[in-house]
Amino acid sequence: MVDPVNEAGSGPERPPSRRERARAATIEEIKQTAMGLMREQGTTDFRFSDIARLMGMTAPALYRYFADRDELLTALIVDAYDDLGTAVAAARDQVPLDDPGGRFTAVAQSYRRWAREEPQRFALILGPPVPGYHAPEEGPTTEAARRAMAQLKSLFYEAAQAGVLRKPMLGDDGTIARLLAEHHEPKEQLPIDGPPVPPETFQAMLHCWSSMHGFASLEAYGHLEWLPIELRDAVFESSIRLVAKVAGLPEPITGPS
Repeated sequence: MVDPVNEAGSGPERPPSRRERARAATIEEIKQTAMGLMREQGTTDFRFSDIARLMGMTAPALYRYFADRDELLTALIVDAYDDLGTAVAAARDQVPLDDPGGRFTAVAQSYRRWAREEPQRFALILGPPVPGYHAPEEGPTTEAARRAMAQLKSLFYEAAQAGVLRKPMLGDDGTIARLLAEHHEPKEQLPIDGPPVPPETFQAMLHCWSSMHGFASLEAYGHLEWLPIELRDAVFESSIRLVAKVAGLPEPITGPS
């Protein structure tokens, strides 16, 4: 009897060779060394020569793994976006689907926590541009950002599908709808963006993101140290409840964690 799997040439994947494992380990070490430099220096910038020195390599040897500093930065940015997306998705999915307000609260709290625990990586993806770095246009960093931000968009889609998403309390004069039509045609949307949402919901999503991002940035970069942590917690929780209400999301069923 002919094995259809073998006949199709799609049998079990070949395990990585020793050389491939060694290369993957070196790539990971390079990325971790770069991140260590960023944390030590308090900046998102670094030099290839510093990485090579810390790893006991020559600078030219690094080019066997990354074409240049921009390619390494791109890999670090993709990793950071994916890690952030994984963190907020895990927090969101701990709250039942029938509680979109609670799921939004969980996402916002996870976003804030990740920013506080990973200030350098947060700065790398959502802070000031790295001097001299040019991200590939519509490349892996753009796709990684969309994957991460899709976690927020999914909350609004779920609430709309469940029939509990109200019309946002704040609208506009049609400017947002016009600009969306000009710059975000459906044919340009990638599948990872998820289903399209009405312009007023898109505006509400941006309000939610900008609110939680603003607080997370202030805290991650040390601008709220003058407030005790209990007060920061209370201010953050009240701000995200306010913006969620304005956006049309229902009140959380699940209390804050």
